[in-house]
Amino acid sequence: MKQLLMGNEAIAYGALRAGVGLVCGYPGTPSTEVLETVARLKRAGQAPDVYVEWSVNEKSAMEVAAGAAYAGMRCMVTMKQVGLNVASDPLMSFAYVGLEGGTVILVADDPGPISSQTEQDTRTFASFAKVPVFDPCSPEEAYRMVQDAFELSEREKTPVILRPTTRVCHASATIETAPFPAPKKPRGFVKDPGRWVIFPWLSFANHAKIEARNDRLSRELSDYPGNELLPGEGRRAVAVGGVSAAYTAEAQSLLGTRAPTLRVGTPFPFPTEKALSFLKNADEVFVFEELDPVIERELTYLCGRYGLRVSIHGKLSGEMPRSGENSVELIAEKLAEYLGVPAPQRREKPDASLPVRPPTLCAGCPHRASFYAVKQAMKGRKCLFAGDIGCYTLGNAKPLDMTDTCLCMGAGITIAQGVRHAEPDTVCFSFTGDSTFFHTGLAGIANAVYNGVDMVPVILDNSTTAMTGRQPNPSTGVNAVGEVAQVIDIAGVLRALGVSSVQTVDPLDQDAAVSAVRKAADAKGVNAIIFRSPCVGLFKPETRMTVEADACIGCTRCIREIGCPAISFADGKAVIDNTCVGCGLCTQICPVGAIGGARDV
Repeated sequence: MKQLLMGNEAIAYGALRAGVGLVCGYPGTPSTEVLETVARLKRAGQAPDVYVEWSVNEKSAMEVAAGAAYAGMRCMVTMKQVGLNVASDPLMSFAYVGLEGGTVILVADDPGPISSQTEQDTRTFASFAKVPVFDPCSPEEAYRMVQDAFELSEREKTPVILRPTTRVCHASATIETAPFPAPKKPRGFVKDPGRWVIFPWLSFANHAKIEARNDRLSRELSDYPGNELLPGEGRRAVAVGGVSAAYTAEAQSLLGTRAPTLRVGTPFPFPTEKALSFLKNADEVFVFEELDPVIERELTYLCGRYGLRVSIHGKLSGEMPRSGENSVELIAEKLAEYLGVPAPQRREKPDASLPVRPPTLCAGCPHRASFYAVKQAMKGRKCLFAGDIGCYTLGNAKPLDMTDTCLCMGAGITIAQGVRHAEPDTVCFSFTGDSTFFHTGLAGIANAVYNGVDMVPVILDNSTTAMTGRQPNPSTGVNAVGEVAQVIDIAGVLRALGVSSVQTVDPLDQDAAVSAVRKAADAKGVNAIIFRSPCVGLFKPETRMTVEADACIGCTRCIREIGCPAISFADGKAVIDNTCVGCGLCTQICPVGAIGGARDV
């Protein structure tokens, strides 16, 4: 059946076609829709026997999958590239121990980066971990490759990485899909301490086997359809990988040229024999790939090892940027210069005079009220506001200006501790979302309590994992497929960890919120505040606020202090538009009471 599928949907369909029995992961753009698609198909009765879960973090997901794979079940773990950092500890050992059921680790890279802290390249990580990696160039190929990845994984008893990038994940294509078989029935866990318990002697023996296997796979993968030689004219050739293969094909079409091309779909283990065949028929090669010069380094190495006098161009030669995404326009420009043909006419750029719209917290977002309460309570005091990963990172924007640091998931809690040790006269706050609290926040809280640090951890509980699309988490009472789940009480967890005090406050009640902040900041020990108010994406507004024009004095305080995008200024008066959700924060800020009179939506 032909279906129009997003790349992430295609990956989910391909995994189900391959007989996956367990899918787990943690949400992270651009990977999120893979697991969501499996969950949706399960709810619809199309994949009833597949187990699906949002794990509390990527490390937990990797370990859940490893257990099921030991028992022979086919598994898929989903995450983005920075999530692989969290999962790296179990992955490195998982690769040494091996598995019974084929396991694919879906790691979506984010060149740009569009929505990430880093531009790290999972192809390089795969080489470091010594696990094979597939690098699709389109949604159609992603659908096929995930199935091939499962087969290779199970045959070679190793986890395998599938590495789509943002443009593959979120592009759409018409794909011929096939019915889903029932998940492959696992054989069950067979006790064998000599295989499943990772001791040094076992690691030593398995390391040697892994190196030999990867050498063999390098030869075998030269015949894999994703590694192909495309004919062309002349001895000036190009090599491509990932979505850059599609860009290069379009660029050559625009230029009316056809250079001999090597397309690399399995960058590790590298298809050496196919690459050597390609290099022997070229004088020069220009490499187009995103992020690390993985293909370029391999080709340069092969030329040196085998004495081939071929010039390799790309990132290492300084002819391509080492960061950011590629594009058809960029590749066409570089190709034209390389091949000595006229460059294509540049497309008109958008009018640069258009106003810039930086990211901002939604109108009515409770995080705005939380930040504002802390800011008001701490006026005149020396403070640190350590942020974290989530919607609330946008607290760094003016006029709030309430995010001093942001490193990685859960780090705000421990960054605040480090600053406190360095500056004992600083009141140190950390801001952590409810999902991030369970992801990597608990250890930081335990560290603060154990080491007797004076700090205020603020948990911004908006009852969802908002930034990645409002997925459930352990505090929401719902699991990945919409079933009722056990609620884990954040306040109870904090108390169990030994924090000195826990206050739960609605941040939209500014008087109560400000009072809670002052109390926590003045106390010794770890004094936590839970600001609890639902994400505005979880409900439809029933009312909106209005401005009484005659009463408004045009002071702009409502705009200058909270920066709500629903409030603007016209003809010397504040104006509230239809994006307002009636949260009422502005009514508590207006010095003359000109805002109020909520109107029905």
